[in-house]
Amino acid sequence: MTQSDLTRLVMKLKDKGQTIAFAESITGGMLVSEFIKAKGTSDVLLGSIVTYAEEVKQKVLGVKRQTLKLYTAESQQVTNEMVIGLNKLLKANVSVAVTGLGGVGASESKEKPVGTVFFSILCEGKVEEYREVFDGNSTTIRKQAADFIFQKIEATLDRHFEHQ
Repeated sequence: MTQSDLTRLVMKLKDKGQTIAFAESITGGMLVSEFIKAKGTSDVLLGSIVTYAEEVKQKVLGVKRQTLKLYTAESQQVTNEMVIGLNKLLKANVSVAVTGLGGVGASESKEKPVGTVFFSILCEGKVEEYREVFDGNSTTIRKQAADFIFQKIEATLDRHFEHQ
């Protein structure tokens, strides 16, 4: 997204009196790095936590070891636990968590190829789940994922606050 697109997103959050926080794995801080390019982010951004390693997902966000073992770190189940843990920690109105496969290895399979990204948005007590597959190298996968996530955050805000 462009700086003006991100600023529009920030203004929507600000106009609705909402705050936002991120828990990032595959994006490694890219979401917050892109987000702060917008004007007015200090009015809405609470923070971002990069939890790349499984141990950090467990210790910081409370992701259960059993969930990691059963579903792998790159799964919707882990992403949902990440977003809930983030929300408990920072208490943002909008919490966003993302994980996925940016390269070969990890839990890659025919059903879950490289480029698979899972993310969850927690807003107004409801979690919205997304699974997308992006093409390219790890850098382009992360960039495509970040743009897609920002579009989904904006759509979520529009849905939740359309009558306000």
